Amino acid sequence: MPRDVWIVGTACTAFGRRAGSSFHELAREAWLGVLADAALPAHDAGLVGQAWFGNCGMGQWGQGGIRGQVCLTPLVEAGLFPERVPVVNVEGGCATASLAFHGAWKDILSGEAEVSVAIGVEKLASPSDPERTAAIFATAIDQLEPWRWRDYYAAAGAQAGKAFEPGPGRTVYMDTYAMQAAWHMRRWGTTRRQIALACAKNRRHGSLNPLAQLRTAPTADEVLADREVSWPLTRAMCSPIGDGAAAALLCSSDALAHFPPQARARAVKVRTSQLAGGKYRALDEPGLSRIAADRAYARSGLRPADVDLAEVHDATSFCEIYQLEMLQLCPDGEGGRFVESGATALGGRLPVNLSGGLVGKGHPVGATGLGMIHEVVLQLRGEAGARQAARARVGLVENGGGVMGFDEACCAVHLLEKSA
Repeated sequence: MPRDVWIVGTACTAFGRRAGSSFHELAREAWLGVLADAALPAHDAGLVGQAWFGNCGMGQWGQGGIRGQVCLTPLVEAGLFPERVPVVNVEGGCATASLAFHGAWKDILSGEAEVSVAIGVEKLASPSDPERTAAIFATAIDQLEPWRWRDYYAAAGAQAGKAFEPGPGRTVYMDTYAMQAAWHMRRWGTTRRQIALACAKNRRHGSLNPLAQLRTAPTADEVLADREVSWPLTRAMCSPIGDGAAAALLCSSDALAHFPPQARARAVKVRTSQLAGGKYRALDEPGLSRIAADRAYARSGLRPADVDLAEVHDATSFCEIYQLEMLQLCPDGEGGRFVESGATALGGRLPVNLSGGLVGKGHPVGATGLGMIHEVVLQLRGEAGARQAARARVGLVENGGGVMGFDEACCAVHLLEKSA
């Protein structure tokens, strides 16, 4: 019989430009936060049998390997993190933290551990060395054979109705998202205003989130009037650069019995965590998130209609429109109109990105996936405050990372369920 897997604690730091916070300090904040959320005193943290540590950019700060061990050693020495716990370092672009979560989930599912922790930590903002930030992002696309994606995008330009023309002041990823948006607009009639409405909606959600990097709520007109990054995308439609950390503590049903009653009452069940790998697909071929979602629905026995709320990877606001379709939360081609209807807003039929999404809450890439899980756990517990969704029982998280043509290199879809 498959074992039940529970999230007994989550934590997330404030996201933003945190030049004064080191990797060690961010890791400490996330770890102590997840212990507090699980009502687990540090001296009882010996229950933890495995740790998964996610990070993308630490190599550009001089720490290429053993990143988790380096960040957690001060906690071990202070008696705040158990000794001799194996730490697995994980990297998967923007999906890094979701891969760490997936590893911890598998620990419990397989019986390899009774308690496992996933931690994601990232620093992207580098005021003293802006080139460092660019170098971090460059690691998420093929640098050994760059002709593969250059030729692919050049050939796709005519079909998308937008030539591949990278420029200064932006990453190449914004150009690839812009090409996909242009194709979607040509194929399905999606409008720039619908993309702007997705952005304005998430920024409004983020204004209610004390952890969000951007706390203002521009209107759709203001989003459209912002500086163009790569048509049809404006700056407001693109996620900001920032720093942060997040964590989740997972356990088996047997281990859950050892936690305090208040922690057991707030535990959230992981119905499944599924991954898919990217490829150089055709523009009109479904993306890898459709594959990951189909696997998640099949493994969990849940259907798209069972999902009450979702956190999806809106590295740009177009991505939310696209992912709604890939996750089968609305029909193909209807994502823009679905957002425009108000269905995905707080109070709507299917609230999406109540955290503010990546465009509002922020996107410290190695921490993002666990930050998304933190938001859904808050929602399912009924602890999200002013942005709380009504009657939330099942939550979905979709997180993609890296670039493989018009796919991400990898994608994770998690389905979480409120405990009875």
